[in-house]
Amino acid sequence: MTRAVIPGSFDPFTNGHLDIVKRCANLFDEVIVGVGDNLSKKYWFSIEERVELAKRSTADIPSVQVRALNGLLAKWCVEHEVDVIVKGLRSALDAGFELPQATVNRELGDIETILLATNPALAHISSTIVKEVAANGGDVSSMVSASVQETLETKIRG
Repeated sequence: MTRAVIPGSFDPFTNGHLDIVKRCANLFDEVIVGVGDNLSKKYWFSIEERVELAKRSTADIPSVQVRALNGLLAKWCVEHEVDVIVKGLRSALDAGFELPQATVNRELGDIETILLATNPALAHISSTIVKEVAANGGDVSSMVSASVQETLETKIRG
């Protein structure tokens, strides 16, 4: 069995994330959406909320599970017998960020990273853009699931 993890902060989980997950579900026996914390980011949602949003967004894909990640990704992958890390790339800027991480993960855990190009129709979507549009009263229905949109609206209303 081949197990892949798609790590990220998913604050919130977007349709771009969902596209990568669906495509990975066609490539691997088991896909784990790994929700983690990045020390350089300030989150709108707690890790528990982000896990729940990802679970709701991927509920109809049987081979997908969502888990919270903690610690070093490479070490987590070894402990959970994950074969490959998958990262979505929206642009060359993402590649510049992801390639050094892939090298470090290989050195630390001897784990391969696959960089999967984002569907061009979704390449403009990021969690940051979703939050900015939603916070300013814009329509994010094409960027996130209905469940995520509802949660965003509730969070904004306070």
